[in-house]
Amino acid sequence: MQIAAQSPYPSRRSAVLADNMVVTSQPLAAQAGLAMLAQGGNAVDAALATAIALTVLEPTGNGLGSDAFAILWDGQELHGLNASGAAPAAWNAQRFAGRVEMPFRGWESVTVPGAVSGWVALSERFGALPFADLFAPAIRYAEDGFAVSPVIAALWARAAEQLGDQPGFAETFLPDGRAPRAGARFRAPGHARTLRAIAQTKGRAFYEGEIAEAIVAYAKEHDAALSLADMANNRPEWCGTISTAFDDATLHEIPPNGQGIAALMGLGILSHTPIREMAADDPQALHLQIEAMKLALRDAEAYVADPAHMVDVTAQDMLDDGYLAARAALIDPARAQDFGAGTPKRGGTVYLAAADASGMMVSFIQSNYAGFGSGVVVPGTGVALQNRGAGFVLDPGHPNVVAGGKRPFHTIIPAFLMGPEGPRMSFGVMGGPMQAQGHVQMVLRTQLWGNDPQVAADAPRWRVTEGLGVACETTLPAATLQALRDLGHQITLEAPDNAFGFGGAQLIHRLDGGGYAGGSDPRKDGAAVGF
Repeated sequence: MQIAAQSPYPSRRSAVLADNMVVTSQPLAAQAGLAMLAQGGNAVDAALATAIALTVLEPTGNGLGSDAFAILWDGQELHGLNASGAAPAAWNAQRFAGRVEMPFRGWESVTVPGAVSGWVALSERFGALPFADLFAPAIRYAEDGFAVSPVIAALWARAAEQLGDQPGFAETFLPDGRAPRAGARFRAPGHARTLRAIAQTKGRAFYEGEIAEAIVAYAKEHDAALSLADMANNRPEWCGTISTAFDDATLHEIPPNGQGIAALMGLGILSHTPIREMAADDPQALHLQIEAMKLALRDAEAYVADPAHMVDVTAQDMLDDGYLAARAALIDPARAQDFGAGTPKRGGTVYLAAADASGMMVSFIQSNYAGFGSGVVVPGTGVALQNRGAGFVLDPGHPNVVAGGKRPFHTIIPAFLMGPEGPRMSFGVMGGPMQAQGHVQMVLRTQLWGNDPQVAADAPRWRVTEGLGVACETTLPAATLQALRDLGHQITLEAPDNAFGFGGAQLIHRLDGGGYAGGSDPRKDGAAVGF
């Protein structure tokens, strides 16, 4: 990888170089993490302070009712954490009888929030600073207020049109009856009180005490199933990682119930194609990537679920190299195809990365799923509850069918890249179904084509949709778009400022001589900061 003096793509940014670094989608949150490093904290402390601040500063993508996942290098080995919550115990297929699909908003989409338990687990095992110290920046922003940034203001306004009638939403997020405009100061006193309770009790108040009681009381008021037992039974899981190699780089993802396996499959399929012979912006290289991701995503949709329910087809079956080679052989270099799922075994989100001078690196993601999640906000607490229940299906024969105590299919995935020399890059790409596709694009750009993190973040992106459909950013050259059409791809154009559609990439790449290079995506007002 070479650091570019000037990006070949529309951008005014260069990669940030430093020994200690935080990158994320909101500048004030990045500064919160950097403050922990300056106080003697490590990369985990920085990541957590950033994540906690993001619940205040970017409520359009995450909150206290989120789930979270993390991959971290502790200096010796790689660890994976699944802090996603389960469905209420009372949920079953009969509860949703008569529906074609799971509810997307409201109380019937709410699963147990796992992010807070993830913060506690990471801090207890790897943090250097006292847990309560990590909350200081977030509490200050919640109590004193902050100026809402432009991209977040636009997303907030869009959500207000859809969610204004959801329980508790307007009271918390629509001061004066409307979404705050860019530059307006937003205060969240209830959020601050909840943060203090979490900080002082190391999360117990959220799962067993006053906050849990407030959440469950509001659930009962609306005939929802979430109970105190559901909250108290939540446990994060140290799940390790699963991986696929591409030449000398190995991509690590969290195992199912997330879609990270689709990124691994896409990369594994591409390793059996001639993509190494092509340039980054060659239409044929894009064609191969698009076809590989179609194959991977079709399988993920068919087979990924809570791993305890993936009995007939396991993650190992899906990552078998012989199977991936067989899938690669289905790609026709001359035409686009609409693939179905294979037979591996016959029978809106915030992302951040942090790294410190000791070598510790963290890849962390948390999300309410859709913008503001379910739209349900518990009055007086600032707790906006996620809508991860929408990730279940109602087909009784599918491994991801809804059931009590079960984790749903998840879109949010952190990524981590290892090389023979050790840790190489912590990174992620936000945006629902874009995430696995974005991971593959970032790996190839940085590892195969030598882009630095900022160039990789700036480069135009594409996203597989349905059938032969591919959404492309308008910054892709007209000749490239026409070449893809000629291959049979059904192209739709979307503006690069579609933060959800194409995600916001955040990357920290280790430098050979020590220190890091960071890139942050302008699609979401991102910031890379360091010292």
